[in-house]
Amino acid sequence: MMLLVDVCCAFKMSVKAFELVPAVERELLMGDKARINIECIECCGKHLYVGTNDCFIHHFLLEEHATTKGMLSYTVQKLLFRYLGLKKPVEALKAASALERIIVLCDATVSVVDMITLEPVPSGGAKIKGVAAFCVNENPVNGDPFCVEIGVISARRRTVQIYMVYEDRVQLVKEVNTPEQPCAVSLDGYFLCLALSTQYMILNYSTGAAQDLFPYDSEERKPIVKRIGREEFLLAAPGGLGMFANAEGISQRAPVNWSESVMGAAVCFPYVVALDEGFVTVHSMLDQQLKQTLSFRDGHILQDFEGKVVLASTKAVYVLVPLPLERQIQELLAGHRVEEALTLTEGARRNIPKDKFQILHKRILQQAGFIQFGQLQFLEAKEHFRTGQLDVRELISLYPLLLPASSSFTRCHPPLHEFADLNHLAQGDQEKVQRCKRFLITYLGEVRSTEGANGCREDVDTALLKLYAEQDHESLLDLLASPNACLLADSAPWLEKHHKYFALGLLYHYNGQDSAALQLWVRVVNGDLQDSTRSDLYEYIVDFLSFCSNPDLVWKYADWALQRDQTIGVQIFTRRPVGQDQVKEQKDQVKEQVNPDDVITYLGKHSQALLLYLEHLVLGQRIQKEKLHTHLAVQYTDRVLSLLSQSPTADQQVSLARDKLQLLLRESSLYRVQLLLGKIQEYDQLFLERATLHGKLEEHDKALHILVHQLKDFPAAEAYCVRGSASRDPAYQQRLLHLLLGVYLDRDLPSSTGTGELEMAAVDLLNRHGELFDAVRVLDLLPEGWSLQLLRPFLGRALRGSMHACRTSQVALGLARSENLQLQHNRLKQRRSPVLVSEKKGCVLCHNTFSEPDCVCLPGGVPVHTHCAAQRVVRDSPTRRQLANSNNHT
Repeated sequence: MMLLVDVCCAFKMSVKAFELVPAVERELLMGDKARINIECIECCGKHLYVGTNDCFIHHFLLEEHATTKGMLSYTVQKLLFRYLGLKKPVEALKAASALERIIVLCDATVSVVDMITLEPVPSGGAKIKGVAAFCVNENPVNGDPFCVEIGVISARRRTVQIYMVYEDRVQLVKEVNTPEQPCAVSLDGYFLCLALSTQYMILNYSTGAAQDLFPYDSEERKPIVKRIGREEFLLAAPGGLGMFANAEGISQRAPVNWSESVMGAAVCFPYVVALDEGFVTVHSMLDQQLKQTLSFRDGHILQDFEGKVVLASTKAVYVLVPLPLERQIQELLAGHRVEEALTLTEGARRNIPKDKFQILHKRILQQAGFIQFGQLQFLEAKEHFRTGQLDVRELISLYPLLLPASSSFTRCHPPLHEFADLNHLAQGDQEKVQRCKRFLITYLGEVRSTEGANGCREDVDTALLKLYAEQDHESLLDLLASPNACLLADSAPWLEKHHKYFALGLLYHYNGQDSAALQLWVRVVNGDLQDSTRSDLYEYIVDFLSFCSNPDLVWKYADWALQRDQTIGVQIFTRRPVGQDQVKEQKDQVKEQVNPDDVITYLGKHSQALLLYLEHLVLGQRIQKEKLHTHLAVQYTDRVLSLLSQSPTADQQVSLARDKLQLLLRESSLYRVQLLLGKIQEYDQLFLERATLHGKLEEHDKALHILVHQLKDFPAAEAYCVRGSASRDPAYQQRLLHLLLGVYLDRDLPSSTGTGELEMAAVDLLNRHGELFDAVRVLDLLPEGWSLQLLRPFLGRALRGSMHACRTSQVALGLARSENLQLQHNRLKQRRSPVLVSEKKGCVLCHNTFSEPDCVCLPGGVPVHTHCAAQRVVRDSPTRRQLANSNNHT
């Protein structure tokens, strides 16, 4: 009995791809006849045909069945054997199932026998003599289904003949000459792949085109020419290589490195099986690596039949049963050989239905991802998880307590990995644990917005929040400030555990629990809870309240905010919209409006906040209400009076307070002047404010008297006139300037200011604004003793202004006369041509007909009623338009 051993112990086996299973034992084939040897085999479905050296053909029936371990075994039944009567070895057998025939090569003759009875075909025309070898064209060019094409090597000539084999005859259709004597042949379509004496070549017998491949020596080794697919062949090349070549002579696959003594080869995708003197080797066509080696002595035949690889020694027949690809892949994954497993999976695509392959491929990718995850190869793991469309909860479930308690997720069965949890994976290595957690943070952050998180967004976001909180990650606040699906019931205890109270408040707010959020934040600011997330949490609360849509919460926490800092706390109200409406939508947030009167009343006990709020309404929002302007002015006045009453007086604070008061008094016209004037009437320090108030009452003489005689501030008096007439007509400005000049030159009023100072101020005023004065009135007011040289700038400006006005009026008069002359000319032209008026002709203005001959003629000779023309003149007159414009402006 021959030794058959799977030498996984003697050779390193990458994967167990095949099991060697006995098919026909020696006793069944030859009994006790020691000299009988197997020469050739053929398999067609369950039927196995064996040709022996004593000219017999044996017919066996192979029945497959599975063992208790899930492996295949064969039950063999010998059906028939037939002696061919030639006393020569049967060299080759080929089944033609469509014809129910076996093509036999024996004694250099190809003949045909019946597949069932093994009887020769009666007709004598079904033989071909002088044959060295033959092959069947498995890609026939003849469309006849009841015909088999074969290629025959002539034993006497350097030719290859193409025959058509029918049930009872053979027909020669082509004879092709070759440069050397062929030794082996394989046929695919019109392409002949030949092993000649010294080289391999491919020949197209239809066109005659030939392509030399590579040399070899047929005397040193047996040539191998094996068709492995459409227009593709496997050849035994020098150097112990198995070379692939297509019909164009190009090798599209890398060669496999087998031994120099290979005597047979077969293909069972994705593997190439080779037989040499002592072993059967299995190489992958995908990565060309040796995958398995089996010890097999005395072997000399290796062939594949419809995916079944059959192996024979001289005495027995065996079948190489391929293990299921899924089992092979799982064995590779169990050995952590991820790349090999993925390569084999991709190679199996062609042999597995598309739907089943997609499921298998995804699972293999997921398993590969977990293997690489366990090896901390995170980039590769992430890519496999994505491509394999992993349910991200499979990964989250490795991390204790990350999945919400309410999650309905259960792990895949059978499991995708061998880890119970992260602690099992890390084996106590905390650095490994931290690296795995950092990877999960990155992965969840990327996957949460993709389709991979569909249906489990709550689980993903909650797990991410827990990781952020535990790792003190900067993205925690970004997660809670953006749309998220974090579960409050699971997340709140976790955030409290890690003292993330600010983040918990954001989570409360996102879930509509603003009251709980504010209560928590206030406790942090008050020091009851410790959380260093935001050093400006108080300012954040103020900002939050300013946007809060719940008025009850605003009033509840406003007093707390104002007690801590009135300057910042008042922003709760200053940042909100002002008005009487209850709700207003702005930037996708609902803000509750507040009534200013309610806020002012509420702020009555917070004077600084009240002042800031009034400034916001009057100066910021520009609300034009007398009550608000008066209230702010009174606040400013009281502030100034309070500072003045202090001893010692803080000059800088008084100056700043007076500046604010003066600015409001100048810019606003809505406050109650008499009220303010009564409050400051007794304070000599506030002469400037009193002057401004007198000006608001149009008491310009009093205001100017204060500025000139009380304050002695001549520039301020001049600025008062300029500012007071800024938006008024020139006559008003002239009036103010004449009033100021009169104050300067009034000798009847007692003044502590010297007469010379007043006169010089008057001269400066005249010289700077000479063109604005009425020169005649000024000359009447001036003392007679003043020199012309002193008033020269004024007189020059006044003279130029007078001449300019005179010339301008002359130009206007000339233009008016020209326009009048033109109108008279047009009138004379109209009088020369007749104007036709009839009862049938209508007025273009009122569209009524004429009842009398009186009419008015418009430009162009168009007659209209006299009363219509009069109404039009009144309506379109420049005076009426000016009045209308003035009324509108007013």
